[in-house]
Amino acid sequence: MKKPFVTLDKLKEITARYPTPFHLYDERGIRENARRLKQAFAWNPGYREYFAVKATPNPTILKILREEGCGADCSSLTELMLVQEVGFSGSEIMFSSNETPDEEFILAHKLGAVINLDDFTHIDILKDLVGIPETISCRYNPGGKFSISNSIMDSPGDAKYGFTKEQLIEGFTKLMGLGAKHFGLHAFLASNTLTDKYYPALAAVLFHLAAELKEKTGADITFINLSGGVGIPYRPGEHVNHIEAIGEGVRRAYEEILVPSGMGNVALYTELGRYMLGPYGVLVTRAIREKHIYKEYIGVDACAVNLMRPAMYGAYHHITVMGKEDEPADHKYDVVGSLCENNDKFAIDRMLPKVDMGDLLVIHDTGAHGYSMGYNYNGKLRSAEILLREDGSTQMIRRAETPADYFATLRF
Repeated sequence: MKKPFVTLDKLKEITARYPTPFHLYDERGIRENARRLKQAFAWNPGYREYFAVKATPNPTILKILREEGCGADCSSLTELMLVQEVGFSGSEIMFSSNETPDEEFILAHKLGAVINLDDFTHIDILKDLVGIPETISCRYNPGGKFSISNSIMDSPGDAKYGFTKEQLIEGFTKLMGLGAKHFGLHAFLASNTLTDKYYPALAAVLFHLAAELKEKTGADITFINLSGGVGIPYRPGEHVNHIEAIGEGVRRAYEEILVPSGMGNVALYTELGRYMLGPYGVLVTRAIREKHIYKEYIGVDACAVNLMRPAMYGAYHHITVMGKEDEPADHKYDVVGSLCENNDKFAIDRMLPKVDMGDLLVIHDTGAHGYSMGYNYNGKLRSAEILLREDGSTQMIRRAETPADYFATLRF
């Protein structure tokens, strides 16, 4: 049973100030989770988490994470501009992009960001634009399938990202010839994994590759970026990843593979988004309509523009009817928004307590890839973002859009 991090009484207080729908974030939970992650990898002196900005691109959230020692992983021009405004600079910024426009490489270089190249052809592009920096990273794609214990499988061979091993060997050699002195290695092989074995397995792949690259090219590999992929349990009863066990599994692989290869000083980086923020954000919405035809429908004042994941690929998000947590879930509903699209459904055939008009519903685990995936279809407007501070106060950290915002870019 998932429990919201906010009570009904507190929500009533918040909704008296801010109209629904809105995304609500839990500062205490965010900070505590960032500290757990940092402690799990404290055995590696150079460790740093580079938060995936695309997951939750809000400056107040980014400032909190920076205070907790995190860097920022960016993948676009505006994300680079955002973290610059927040105060990130130099090696606090990782720039990982693909099919990268020239202006993005130029700004990343200007900010002193660590550039993580996605493709062999980008070497000459970067050289001609700004020159090759002394520290550079490259993304690896092993191809084929990647599986763990027959439960997690992804298909790197179908992904558009990264170098092949052969390209990395040639690329590292070429980059050294162009002035690169220190190298990083990066890979992302599976998404939202619910097993403590994923990161250690990925680490082993990268550690073996790093040792081989050092042997074949002589490159000074100073860091390895394990990227993201550590998941969260969207459904009640799913496995909860234990970051302490994950960190320990990576440590064992490090000592078994890198240390004997003379690479015991390599720093480890992560770029987690969903794990960092997902459980510490909720979408707060209100039941405003009901419909009784072939199915029972509850219409809410949020829609897919506020949370795209269920409409986009049927993702599950748990729903709590606030104040009715202890009542039997004996009513079957589709919980839907108002878009003129039949996939605008937060839940299908979901068993919930009886929902009455005006009830507040909390849609869980929207702290990452929630607001950030919003859009303006049907002329709908994106909602506010509210931060629940550690002291119990609230702060609007992004106002809701208005019709004036919608019309601001139009020309009549």
